[in-house]
Amino acid sequence: MADIAGLVAALDGIELSTDRALLRQKSRDFYWYSPILKAQLDGKSAELFVRPRDEAEVLRVLTAARAACVPVTQRGGGTGNYGQCVPLEGGIVLDMSAMAAPIGITDGVVEVEAGAKMIDLDLWAREQGWELKLWPSTKRTATIGGFVAGGGAGVGGISHGTMRERGNFAGARVATMTDPPEILELEGAAANPVNRTYGTTGVLTRIRVPLTPAQDWRDVAIAFPDFVPASRFALELSFADGIPKKMCGVFDSQLPPFFRGLADAVPAGHALALVMVAPAALLALRELAAEHGGTIVAEQSTVTAERDGDATPFYEYCWNHTTLQVLKRDRGVTYLQCRFPFENTLEAIEAVRIPFRDEVWMHTECVRFGGRLTMSGLPVIRWTNAERLAEIMAAFEAHGIGIANPHVLTIEEGSNYRRVPGDQLGFKQRTDPLGLLNPGKMRDFVPVEAP
Repeated sequence: MADIAGLVAALDGIELSTDRALLRQKSRDFYWYSPILKAQLDGKSAELFVRPRDEAEVLRVLTAARAACVPVTQRGGGTGNYGQCVPLEGGIVLDMSAMAAPIGITDGVVEVEAGAKMIDLDLWAREQGWELKLWPSTKRTATIGGFVAGGGAGVGGISHGTMRERGNFAGARVATMTDPPEILELEGAAANPVNRTYGTTGVLTRIRVPLTPAQDWRDVAIAFPDFVPASRFALELSFADGIPKKMCGVFDSQLPPFFRGLADAVPAGHALALVMVAPAALLALRELAAEHGGTIVAEQSTVTAERDGDATPFYEYCWNHTTLQVLKRDRGVTYLQCRFPFENTLEAIEAVRIPFRDEVWMHTECVRFGGRLTMSGLPVIRWTNAERLAEIMAAFEAHGIGIANPHVLTIEEGSNYRRVPGDQLGFKQRTDPLGLLNPGKMRDFVPVEAP
């Protein structure tokens, strides 16, 4: 058992709490999307909540935790889906939300404290003519540190790829769990070991990401008689270099009825495409949609919708928000994450959409991987049991569809195509030799020092 009283004394002056209700809240994310993870993670909780205000306090926490051999699990907005911020072995949950200040923009690269909400960061950058290249569908609650450490894919992927693409992540400041802890300044490829590693390789205190010139994006909803023409439209839009775009998601006809605010606009039995384009591209978009039999059924300003508490930006129906929209009304579903082949993309989608149509509700997002365009799939799955889910995943893989399994806990098991290049394991051996940072999330790690 951890000496919580001793830690409380050692961390005097830093915001902390042992309140059980708060600890339960701060030890969770959206892992419950997966019935498999829910069974594994329900009831897991930290023993001490700590909310540092600056790097000096972070180092104090890590010093005290290492001396007491207590695990530390870093947390941002808690919007992950794989239990990234769930403490498997108790200890400290380190909430970074008090470290949320933008530092500055230099040559189009923003430096910001890791706890900054992405919506706040994006609005701040927009005041200076810039915007984030990428953000998750949870932009209004997610933090930049959590996005880098726990996901890195989402809105913007149609033009910029994911956070693992060279040039999308400029660097970070990271606190180690060594004796004594120290702050590392990582730049470029040297920062890869903290990219999508769930905080297992260091505590992110500052993030640097390149920005892109701001656009007044327009949300556009387009209804199609069937999923196939909607998908053909989406791929043609993806390859249309003259149309500035931020997002294009495609939804089979079972899904739009779950989208509050859009359901009444989409004719029954129709598929839906949700896109974000620059205002100058609206004419070209309308023409392209009409060529594929699409009808525009709703349109709005993305930024205006973000700032209106009663409105919903269309990206909050996309990416993994699609699953959440369905779960609000039907708890009998889960989801998959996958990547369709670069060649014969639509054929691969149809090969699994048609035979599984009663239990797989197809949802795809247009995205770039390694400079090549394809569709990433986040279909909603009618939950039966783990064995049936494994059968569905095997059928997908048999058609050349890569699976990023969202029903597992560790970095290694989740996906090969989403792994970031670099020696993450070797880096953790240097920065966390006792294995106290978010233990249990890096399967292949073995402590290199004895407590």
